[in-house]
Order: sequence, then structure tokens, then C-alpha cells
Amino acid sequence: MPGAIDSTAVEAAAAAVSDRDQLRGAAERFALLADPGRLAVLVAVRAAGAIPVSDLALACGMNPPAVSQVLRLLRASGVVRPSRSGRIVRYALCDEDVARLLDDAGLTRG
Repeated sequence: MPGAIDSTAVEAAAAAVSDRDQLRGAAERFALLADPGRLAVLVAVRAAGAIPVSDLALACGMNPPAVSQVLRLLRASGVVRPSRSGRIVRYALCDEDVARLLDDAGLTRG
């Protein structure tokens, strides 16, 4: 019957979108993945583990300042974390939700 309302479906859909903070957080994570440069850096970090900026730039075909800028944003978003060993700073993926998204998208070996 056209126009009939399935109250069970409406309730399930409304419950799924009721936590606006959760939706906003998910949208921010997806936005991080929407840029090809950021996505390349994330995939490379996921594949390599802790990796220095210079190696990451070489792997991604980007210049080091561009990679540093991407890493600053990803660090501020809590997606990667730096670790220092002497003068070398390595970056590693620390957000398991983002790691799962990359794996589920088939972009990594997980």
C-alpha cells in the first residue's frame, strides 16, 4: 500500500541516527579519508608501521613538507601518534577505527 508507514523501520532508522555526536565524529573521520594525499599517507603508515616523514614522503611520492602538514592534521585528529628515537620522529596509526576502515576498504593487508 503506497504511503504506508512502517513504524518498525522508522524507529530503527531514528535510533540509528539519534546520537548526533557519534555521527559528527564519524563524519570527521570519513572527511580525513576523503583527501587522496591524506589517504595515501594513512595507507602507507598502516602498511609500514612506525615510519619517519622522509621515508613516508618517498613512499607516497609527496614532498616532505606536504607529508608533515598531513601528519600534523592526522596527529591533531588523534589518528596517528609520533614517537621519537634520537633525532628521528616516526609516525604510527593509533586509531583502530580508521585502521579497520582502511582494511575493510581493501586498501591494506590488515
